[in-house]
Amino acid sequence: MSRVMRDSEKSSDKKGTSEKEKGSNSGTQKSRAPLSQESQGISSREDRDDLVRSSSHTPSNKAQILAMPQFGLRDNLIRCELLKNEDLYTYLEDFSFFLGTYNVNGQPPKESLSPWLSHTPNPPDIYCVGFQELDLSKEAFFFNDTPKEMEWTKAVSEALHPDAKYALVKLVRLVGIMLIFYVKKEHAEFISDVEAETVGTGIMGRMGNKGAVAIRFRFHNSDICVVNSHLAAHIEEYERRNQDYKDICSRLQFRPLDFTQPPLTIMKHDVILWIGDLNYRISDLDVDNVKELISKKEFETLHSYDQLKRQIDEEAVFVGFVEGEIDFQPTYKYDTGSDMWDTSEKCRVPAWCDRILWRGKNIKQQHYQSHMALKTSDHKPVSSLLIAGIKRINTEAYKKTFEEIVRNIDKMENECIPSVTLAKQEFHFKDVKYMQHQAETLSLFNDGQVPCQFEFIQKPNESTYCKPWLTANPPKGFIAQGGSVDIELEVFVNRSTAPDLNSGKEQIEDILVLHLERGKDYFIPVTGNYLPSCYGTSIHSLCHMREPIQDMPQETLHKLAEMSVKENVANAEKPLDIPKELWMMVDHLFRNAIKQEDIFQQPGLRSEFADIRDCLDTGMPDSLPGSNHSVAEALLLFLDALPEPVVPFSFYQQCLESCSNASQCEKTISMLPQCHQNVFNYLAAFLRELLKNSAVNRLDVNILATIFASLLLRSPTKQDLAEKRKTQEFFQHFLTQGST
Repeated sequence: MSRVMRDSEKSSDKKGTSEKEKGSNSGTQKSRAPLSQESQGISSREDRDDLVRSSSHTPSNKAQILAMPQFGLRDNLIRCELLKNEDLYTYLEDFSFFLGTYNVNGQPPKESLSPWLSHTPNPPDIYCVGFQELDLSKEAFFFNDTPKEMEWTKAVSEALHPDAKYALVKLVRLVGIMLIFYVKKEHAEFISDVEAETVGTGIMGRMGNKGAVAIRFRFHNSDICVVNSHLAAHIEEYERRNQDYKDICSRLQFRPLDFTQPPLTIMKHDVILWIGDLNYRISDLDVDNVKELISKKEFETLHSYDQLKRQIDEEAVFVGFVEGEIDFQPTYKYDTGSDMWDTSEKCRVPAWCDRILWRGKNIKQQHYQSHMALKTSDHKPVSSLLIAGIKRINTEAYKKTFEEIVRNIDKMENECIPSVTLAKQEFHFKDVKYMQHQAETLSLFNDGQVPCQFEFIQKPNESTYCKPWLTANPPKGFIAQGGSVDIELEVFVNRSTAPDLNSGKEQIEDILVLHLERGKDYFIPVTGNYLPSCYGTSIHSLCHMREPIQDMPQETLHKLAEMSVKENVANAEKPLDIPKELWMMVDHLFRNAIKQEDIFQQPGLRSEFADIRDCLDTGMPDSLPGSNHSVAEALLLFLDALPEPVVPFSFYQQCLESCSNASQCEKTISMLPQCHQNVFNYLAAFLRELLKNSAVNRLDVNILATIFASLLLRSPTKQDLAEKRKTQEFFQHFLTQGST
């Protein structure tokens, strides 16, 4: 359900919010602009009711009312009707948006950015400037800290159009992906609801070397979202880029100021502006043919071989987006400091990696070009100037529309009890698997005489409306009279819910209670069958399984889960030294990927992970499917899903205390339960073999210690930066030559 919060046309002294925000390598980050002072003064229900019923309120205090979490059915009705009748009280006014994207290849600013940022005759109303690869150092990647943020921000602010004054509204960064949002000072008071989010799509879907940052805001009465993304590299990886795009669209969500409203996704905005190093390449032409077409300026012919164009034509990505005509030469790859194409040994095929697209109505592009004058990086910056029709409020028309809506609602408020029809009364999810989404649609039709508000509510003695493996989207909402809504019921088993489902302690079983405000409750059973997986099963249990987990009786799985690591199953064979599933993945990598470039740093494909998981859980086929990168990521996900990490939680503190002493570290590992000790030593030996080939696979001790320490030595509580560094120091002792 989209959020309808209007901003003020009323003049005020407030000139925009100057903020900056840093993301992190894990999870999403958010921040939001503070509420205006006026809105903080409305505290009681009576005050709100007076404002709602009053005919003297302005668009300004309407935004304040609608932002309040205590809003009930009546206020949602008003909100919905106002949105439906928006055309009666808004008009369009054109504003110019300058969009710029630049992959700076880890370089500091060495030249003025004016040829890029202030080449338009007139100063733009809004600037959205995106960077990628701001800092390629390991410190930036692992700790998300870089001095280059300030350097490049300063370079941008000094290069904005000289004929206007600008306010910095927001800055957001995730490792090397940064987005800066400026607005002309005279427009700052009309910017509201500013929020920023980040999402990493690197290895395990978390690392922030690839991913996106985004800023959403309301300008007058239009909701706008700007996304800056850096997608997967390498010419053959277009499917991985498609997956990154879909991940960003589904995972990047803005939390509304009104916490009773569902999160806002990228696509729920009037205008979406998408910039970045999308990394799509030119396929099916060799480097000489590409350069020949460029020299003849036959860009239209060359564009027909562009992967992004082909993927958009196939509706695989960016459905509904528009990109202007490309009449400039590819922006990648150049020798740094020159306009010469890549002369390195790899001799990259030129490509339009850096792109700008948009989605929305009433948008025209004035220009789309690259800027050859800038030579700091192996990419050239790109810019686009868009003219967008922004919705503004006509105060008199708004007042008249509002009064009419309130009169109509007053008439019908207490006439009828709401009711809905459910298209389906119960749901069954067949063969649910670890980390595999399954969704069913619950359709509600409002067959009553009045609009209704619905919400899934908690059952007695339960803290949430559903089990943790289930979600309903949206969990609450509003249905106009005669209208309908589709609710997606999604089942997704992750590392926190898998252990109890694997052992049979929990089942895919729940009852949702759908509550209608002023109406009745509907009870919706949700059932399913879960296929046990080695993902989310303990090392100890797996060492006692000689058969694939899905061939094991449920009773045996339950007994193994209940058994302590010191016990053995009665009459059982000697346990395996290490889980066979772990051996299969490590053995596959040892035989096939010891010299694989960027192993453990480049993500695999989700579809291949599913095949690998099925192979491990069923024993078929005999050898693991998928690319080396997919198997490597599957191994990391396996370690991440262990209910008790390789170094059990009870040894964690001891590891921190002994981290600076190699012999103490080895002594601590020698005290682990035997199966855990075997797994630790086996993995360390494998990683030492990888490091012998570091010249080819580009790994080093720091990279491997950072990736694996966070999985092998997980903290029982939230880990701070000092602890993180100690776990890396601990594990590094086992990666250096001569370790036992």
